[in-house]
Amino acid sequence: MISRIRQKESVAVRGWYPLLLTGLLLLLATPGFAQRQRLLDRNAIGWYVYNGDYNLTKKWGIHAEYQWRRIDLIRSWQQSLARLGATYALSDRVSLAGGYTYFVTFPFGDYPQADLGIPYPEHRTHQDIQLQDSYGRLTLSHRFRLEQRWLAEQAETASTEGPVGRITSWTFQNRARYQVSGDLALHGPTIDDQEFYLNFFDELFIGFGQNVGENVFNQNRISGGLGYQFKNGFQLELNYLNQILQHAEPDPASGQSVFEINNGFRLNLNHTLDFSRK
Repeated sequence: MISRIRQKESVAVRGWYPLLLTGLLLLLATPGFAQRQRLLDRNAIGWYVYNGDYNLTKKWGIHAEYQWRRIDLIRSWQQSLARLGATYALSDRVSLAGGYTYFVTFPFGDYPQADLGIPYPEHRTHQDIQLQDSYGRLTLSHRFRLEQRWLAEQAETASTEGPVGRITSWTFQNRARYQVSGDLALHGPTIDDQEFYLNFFDELFIGFGQNVGENVFNQNRISGGLGYQFKNGFQLELNYLNQILQHAEPDPASGQSVFEINNGFRLNLNHTLDFSRK
């Protein structure tokens, strides 16, 4: 009996360890955040997200994603994200993934990131490892992601060269991301058709390597809300979303660091198809 209790305690510690690690990293970033002169840019955001996961075999799958990100909840552009990738299940608990993302940032807020007042594109590749486990009604996932980013540098005459300007070069950056997320069934041990559930996530972004400069703490996102499963493979979620993001470049007029404090909601449509059963 004592041995079983110790095993359960060990599992609980392993489950909470990534959360403690996230908190520690945030604490390490806080002194610099608090001590330096900074400008705050507050925005109301609305993110509309489609997540599609298509199982081709018992091991292999395809992930397709589009995010339509808006300022003032829906009125104007913030960002556009299109992602396509492959997934591979090592086991029921561990999976690998990789893929490509095309990302565009538009001018918004009091201190727009977009150079010259026009949108600028970004290319990304990523590699993931995801760990998943269940604790009663709670399904908890930990995702570790490495990203390689190519950010566009545009000519000063870009405003006359089309919607994304004239690109003169690409700046390469590395970024690491850690996300903890969970789903909590409300009506039984599992989430079934025509049932509500709670969901949440917190994700920390850390830049590293060349060209990152002072933008080591890149951003943090925290979100939580209510989901509804219409049927197996079709879910709709409405979440509160808070995003704290540090701009890579200081404000050119004052030289101060710029932090975005974005609050709003995220509407997710999750769709899954299993072609391996056909």
